[in-house]
Amino acid sequence: MSHYLLATYAMEGQVPGAPSTPEETQKFMERVIALEAEMEDSGVFVFGGGLHGPDASTVITPMADEVVMTDGPFVESKDHIAGFYIINADDLDDALEWAHKVVTALNHPIEVRPFQATGKVIDHTPQSLDK
Repeated sequence: MSHYLLATYAMEGQVPGAPSTPEETQKFMERVIALEAEMEDSGVFVFGGGLHGPDASTVITPMADEVVMTDGPFVESKDHIAGFYIINADDLDDALEWAHKVVTALNHPIEVRPFQATGKVIDHTPQSLDK
């Protein structure tokens, strides 16, 4: 199995397909909760979460013998990562099937990207942390 990043993007100040009424928000949350339960039940879910906007980011850059910290995103862009899931899928086709489910639940684009093989997998699931 391999880990894949399923990243969702938004334009600064807006999220495509975002709910605009309390009823739409309720349906959206029901879809997300059902999706995440399915991911957990199937064993593919590793980690996921939404992110604050790019104005909450800090960039740390190496410069000679020091590091410089600046506010804001590294890249000036209207698009930014809004949230993500990290899943453990059999292969790219399996990851793409899960991405299809995420797109259906969230109603906005998802980028699927495999992690590079490092030869070391660290288990950070809550069950492993209890040991």
